[in-house]
Amino acid sequence: MGKPKMTLDEQVAYLMQGAEYGDEQTKQAMAEELRERLLEAGKDQRPLKVYCGYDPTAPDLHLGHTVTMRKLRQFQELGHEVTFLIGDFTSLVGDPSDKDSLRPRLTNEQVRENAHTYAEQAFKILDREKTTIKYNSEWLSKLTFEDVIRISANFTVQQFLTRDNFAKRYSKNDPIYLHEFFYAWMQGYDAYMLDADVQVGGTDQLFNIVTAARKLMSTLGKRPNIGITMSILPGTDGEIRMSKSLGNDIPIAGDPSDMYGKVMSLPDKAMGIFSRLVTSWTPIEIEEFEAHIASGELHPKEAKMALAKEIVTIYHGAEQAARAEADFVRVFQEQGQPEEMEEYQLQGGQSVLELLTDAGLVESRSQARRLISQNAVKLDDRVLDDPFAEFPGKGVLRVGKRRFIRVI
Repeated sequence: MGKPKMTLDEQVAYLMQGAEYGDEQTKQAMAEELRERLLEAGKDQRPLKVYCGYDPTAPDLHLGHTVTMRKLRQFQELGHEVTFLIGDFTSLVGDPSDKDSLRPRLTNEQVRENAHTYAEQAFKILDREKTTIKYNSEWLSKLTFEDVIRISANFTVQQFLTRDNFAKRYSKNDPIYLHEFFYAWMQGYDAYMLDADVQVGGTDQLFNIVTAARKLMSTLGKRPNIGITMSILPGTDGEIRMSKSLGNDIPIAGDPSDMYGKVMSLPDKAMGIFSRLVTSWTPIEIEEFEAHIASGELHPKEAKMALAKEIVTIYHGAEQAARAEADFVRVFQEQGQPEEMEEYQLQGGQSVLELLTDAGLVESRSQARRLISQNAVKLDDRVLDDPFAEFPGKGVLRVGKRRFIRVI
């Protein structure tokens, strides 16, 4: 199945593609361990056990969330066992790894609802029939207080305070709560209970995976898992980590044309990391892609169109990707309108602001007011510059560069 003709070296390169550890020595060590484990698995004719944990802290996923899922899919293509672990119990603590402040705790109901949405969106990437879903409450909820003491005794406070996020909070005299220290070993205990060969995560999980999990597995008598920590995907600005709250995200369940347009808005320098982290291209294909750009054989605009089409195809299929590309060419190169667009029934007495919000064209009223002030809201060729004016009537409404809706 998948990619059966890959040599061992090619498999290691494919599975380490996009991995980052902060230093080359750790990366080489993990790659060598992966090589040995793959070789052993081949001789024993057994698949590797691979997993990644997801704390369902919000219902919607963007491309940044999918980087680790793409890595799990690569393991599936090579015939290995993949577990999609829902951190319903770790979510009650809140992962402090990428935060300079305490994460808000979620209710059990919020976690379960978000987990269902996560899994359904994840199957746009993962093979549903070859993915095992587990919840870490299955074992973490059963630990006794004696277990917690015994496991916590393997770590020092100093180990946690050297971590950048805790160090910043400590230096600012911001509170660091005791339960936040538990998160790393809880994640390590997940790896132990799953008897994992490989654990996948982001670089913000480096301590949890490469330090805590490996130490805990060894202490508890199991062979430590191999950590594959993936680079963090930047947002559409090409600089800052992709985040819905920053407005630089690309939702995976959104409109195909909007997804295509947002990829096209990326700065040229971001094409390399996007090709490595969120496409199905092999290392050789990515090398050729970047080499053709560097040599001038492939114009940056054409390269970005190929990248956008690949990404939209993954989440919406080839037909929708082709349509999104045609819409982009029509709108941005020929100054036209998409052939197909959603329709919205105008309600009597609605203001411009109310319509934008009700039609789902903006995420907030403040975003709507900002777009209006920037003259980025047009009905046919008319600029709508008063958020509180009554909406003029029927026509094609354009919001920003990529959003179109037919008001009827």
